[in-house]
Formats: sequence, structure tokens, C-alpha cells
Amino acid sequence: MTTTQSRLEKAVAVIEAAMEMALGFFETRATIATGSKGFQDFVTEADTSVERLVRERLAEAFPGEAVVGEEMGGVGGDAYWIIDPIDGTANFLRGSPLWGISLGHVTHGRPDLGVVAMPVFREIYAAADGTGLMRNGRPFIRTVPFEDVRVMSLGNASPNEADEVAALTVGLRHAGWVVQSIRSTSIGLLFAARGTYDGHLQMYTTMWDIAGGAVIAREAGLEVRIGTRPNTGNGPDIPWIAAGTTALIADTEPLWPHIAVPLDRPVIVAAE
Repeated sequence: MTTTQSRLEKAVAVIEAAMEMALGFFETRATIATGSKGFQDFVTEADTSVERLVRERLAEAFPGEAVVGEEMGGVGGDAYWIIDPIDGTANFLRGSPLWGISLGHVTHGRPDLGVVAMPVFREIYAAADGTGLMRNGRPFIRTVPFEDVRVMSLGNASPNEADEVAALTVGLRHAGWVVQSIRSTSIGLLFAARGTYDGHLQMYTTMWDIAGGAVIAREAGLEVRIGTRPNTGNGPDIPWIAAGTTALIADTEPLWPHIAVPLDRPVIVAAE
């Protein structure tokens, strides 16, 4: 077993434990503490508890390695783990099964290992550079039933970016694509990797949303482009991701010029 494979196995074990905890919260979600971080952006006791567990297990499995999380922050540096403990919290709260747990590892701004769980389905997908895609510990080959069905997912945005995302939606519809929006970036990327979708596009995102799914989509054979765009506020630049088939990327480039030429500089997201 290579070092990469060993690290991937350890990361999967971390997410296996997190999945069981998250399912417990999901089954009792009506009773858990919930707050709001912004427009349709929620945080629950499940988010913080799952992130805390993942951090504890990462410290045991990878002593001394840096960790960044959506809820508890952290400092990344040249190499770090990054956690989205419940990706799709709104779906989680409404009882939809379309939420996940995402764990990624990033080196010099590039995601190179990813694990994404869909707890309700009891599925864990994992990949690292050169390993291919694994589902529940077994090799998984992307398959596309009914290839004539052209379907992709498009990430949501805040009200400030709604017009730009709407324009992309209309353009893709005119290009012949069915456009889905499921409010969970990691699951959108995972569905693309599985062959359920032809790809996932997100004009405004975060590293914790995309790090795990980006590696999984890339190892499934999709083209994955990640870059940043300037923040109109005072914060760090905002990441974007385009992951998809050749056909989807080709139809998207005229509609979304940012992805036409991947940026030379790496994506680096400062944790708050």
C-alpha cells in the first residue's frame, strides 16, 4: 500500500465515524439547536459537533497536520485538511437526504485528497491523486445512463450574485441543458462524479465546499477547473469551480468567461 492509499484509508475512517454522528443528529433534527449565519445560511449543533469529532480524529490519525473547518476556522498554510461538517444544512433541516460531509486535503492551493459522505444513503466516496474513485472501499467507475439526457447542477449564490447566476442558468438552458440546483456543493460534485450529472458549476464558493468533491470529480475522469475572482468587499478572493464533461465545459465557456483560461495562481482561502 502506498503512502497516498494509507492516508486515504485513514481519512475514510474519520468520515465513517462522522457519518454515524451526523445521522444521529439528522434523526433528531427537530430538537437540535439552530442558528443563522446569513441569507439562507444555517448552522446547527450537528455542524459544530461533527466538525469537532472530525478534528479529534484527524489529530489522532495525522498528528500535527493543520486543519481548517467551516465552523471553527483555522490556519491552512502550504498543506492542510479542510472540513465541511454538514454541507447542505438547509436540506438537512428540511429532511432532504441531499446533504453530505466533506473532507479535503489541500497542498499548495490544490486539493489532492477528498472524502465525501452521503450519510442517508450510507455511501462514502473517496479519492486522492492517482487512486481512482472509490465507493465504500471498492473501485467505482463513472457510468452515464441515458447519455442523451443532458443534466448538470449549478450552485446557488447570495442575493448579490443572483442575477449573474440566473443569466448562466438561462444560457445553459438555451444550450440544451437541464439545470438542477440542490444547495449542496459537495453532493453536486459527487453526483457529477457518479454520472448522475454531467457536471457541477459554482460561480461563488469556498474551499471547504469544494476540496473533497473536486478530487473525487477529477479522479472520476471529469475536467475540473478551480480559480478565484476578486472580492468586491475587503475579504479574500472568492473561489469558483467548474467540473464537468468536455461538452458541458465547452458550452459553459462562452457564458462564463472566468473558466475559459484557468488561473495560474493557486486558490488560497483564508479562514476566518
